[in-house]
Amino acid sequence: MASRDDIKFLNNPNIGQNQKKYCRFKKFGIKHIDYKDPDFLLQFVNEQGKILPRRLTGNSLKYQKRVAIAIKRSRHLSLMPYVTDLLK
Repeated sequence: MASRDDIKFLNNPNIGQNQKKYCRFKKFGIKHIDYKDPDFLLQFVNEQGKILPRRLTGNSLKYQKRVAIAIKRSRHLSLMPYVTDLLK
């Protein structure tokens, strides 16, 4: 049987492997999420204005809850829109 080094692939076998997600708040030591900064919060919403889930952003549970609360407060004060066609 041939070893993995002897096999020639037509495409790169590492293409489907994504890098490990990490919580950017833990990595950079961010303690407070400011709801008055809509430019920062836009990283956590998609083009329609929906909040992105943890499995896409890589946030921990603690900070994902804080991000969701900050986005909702920002929407309430009309700093961010609730719904949009193309936000980004």
